[in-house]
Amino acid sequence: MPTVPDFIRRTPPASLRTYFTAIGAELPQDIAWDGPANDVIAPLLRAVDDMADADRLRVVNDAERVGAMADEPGQAALYAVCDDHARLDAMENGHARALWVFLNDSTTFRHAEEVRFADDKRFGRMWDGFLSQRALPVARDTAAIGRFRQAVAERFGSANVEVEICDRSRPMLDGPDAALVQAAVYREGRAGDVLEFVNGRLSRRPHRPVVEAALTYEPATGAIEVVAAARETREALVRLFAEHLLGTAFQGERLPIRQFRLDRLRQTFDFPTDMADGIDSVRITMMRLMPLETQRERITLECMRGAESTIWQLAADRLNGQEQGIEGYAITAVRLTIKFRAAPGTRGGRTLPVTITMPKGCDLKDRTERERIIGEKYLRRWGLLRDV
Repeated sequence: MPTVPDFIRRTPPASLRTYFTAIGAELPQDIAWDGPANDVIAPLLRAVDDMADADRLRVVNDAERVGAMADEPGQAALYAVCDDHARLDAMENGHARALWVFLNDSTTFRHAEEVRFADDKRFGRMWDGFLSQRALPVARDTAAIGRFRQAVAERFGSANVEVEICDRSRPMLDGPDAALVQAAVYREGRAGDVLEFVNGRLSRRPHRPVVEAALTYEPATGAIEVVAAARETREALVRLFAEHLLGTAFQGERLPIRQFRLDRLRQTFDFPTDMADGIDSVRITMMRLMPLETQRERITLECMRGAESTIWQLAADRLNGQEQGIEGYAITAVRLTIKFRAAPGTRGGRTLPVTITMPKGCDLKDRTERERIIGEKYLRRWGLLRDV
């Protein structure tokens, strides 16, 4: 989780000065804003420590939100909703860009947070997808949004519902970015309580959590994707979204399910790639095997860094003497290590580890947007990923 020290160390001094001025913080007069960046860090950290509790808590919360949007996925989300890419490009780093949007356009910053939430959970356990009609306009007038909010409130028994709609983009494997419309839905959850200290004594306070969900509609394909906790919740939200904001009946047709196939990796495979993607090598560094006659055993093979043998050579050595070799096992998980060529002026190329667990598990969803695109491109080309 991003912290105040991370925020202060990684944000350019000029941006920090703008931020602390904007929140009206009392700072030492002798901070050398125009000097080396390192000279600003220590006095700012001391100043935050000396703040009143409420002021310090505000800085802590702001630092967490800005820091969460300063990494690659956060930056992708900012670019997905910001129109002025040239202004963002001109800034020094991710913290400067995130802080500028945070201070100058709070609505766009919140939309970027919603985009990141949707993209981080995409294809995961909270995700579902459905097909609808193409090229439908998304209603944004007050009356239509009001009807949608009321329908959500009635369906889930929530006294309070908020809906925010924004235009956004999503990078595509081939061609230009896809244009999407995203709706963020916040509803009041069931009543409960939370523990907290009141005047130094432990107490329980009544609490109703805010439950967040996200829906995206892609006019070019008619795809509606939803991120929400429970499966029945997801389908209900898509139904209400289609009826009230798209003006169409919900058909219930699901998007194709992504499924992985690892059986072809029982034999040596050379992992062909395109020169333009800058990939130097691809290796399997871990393979988990399950005997076909039982589900109660697993064998895990790993090729550590520097090992000269391939995973298939290792499997042949370790299974030597058995009635069947690797053909007698189902492959239940693999880890691929994709190594990229070093960029000019750098010492070494970066690596992209990808772990696949049968039948639908893959940690590509935790990577940056570009890494997800590259990974999915080659998993499909290598026959390891298909839609069913």
